[in-house]
Amino acid sequence: MMPTKQSLFALTMLTLLSGTAIAQEQPEFPGPTKEHQWLKKFVGEWSMTSKATMGPDQQPIECSGTMQARMIGEFWVVNEMKSTSQGMTGKGLQTIGYDPDKKKYVGTWVDSMTNHIWIYEGTVDETGKKITLEAVGPNIFADGKLNKFRDSYEFQSPDVMIVTSSMLNDDGKWVPFMTGTSRRKKPEDK
Repeated sequence: MMPTKQSLFALTMLTLLSGTAIAQEQPEFPGPTKEHQWLKKFVGEWSMTSKATMGPDQQPIECSGTMQARMIGEFWVVNEMKSTSQGMTGKGLQTIGYDPDKKKYVGTWVDSMTNHIWIYEGTVDETGKKITLEAVGPNIFADGKLNKFRDSYEFQSPDVMIVTSSMLNDDGKWVPFMTGTSRRKKPEDK
């Protein structure tokens, strides 16, 4: 049986009306906040140099590497890092966003050297130049033990960032084990 003009018209109107109703029911998504905008400081290509200490009686190990940072939409920055130290290459992937409900920056870190996913929470200081992120993860000096860690990224200028990684000791003091400087690559450096 062939549909009539009236039944085709009714079907078309029903489709249009249900589409309009669905469109009207969809919630409006929140836009990015000033905290999300702050993350754009990371965007670009960076060269990194750092020194890491693997224990109290150990000589510092020098590392060098690169970081490529890009935004995913307006809410997240993704930092892809590659570093070389003592002939070994490591890769890491970091995400940082802002959770308005928690009023904290949140993120993750995974790398090619461990099987742990680090879950970050943190804040930007009152100067607006430094973000500090904390996570719990495996103690690099004591197998099987979990510790609190803190990574900070301080923008000394738009093109220079100081990076510090610290671990909370049993005595309640934060002890830096890695410090470094990242410099934004200029077009002539690429």
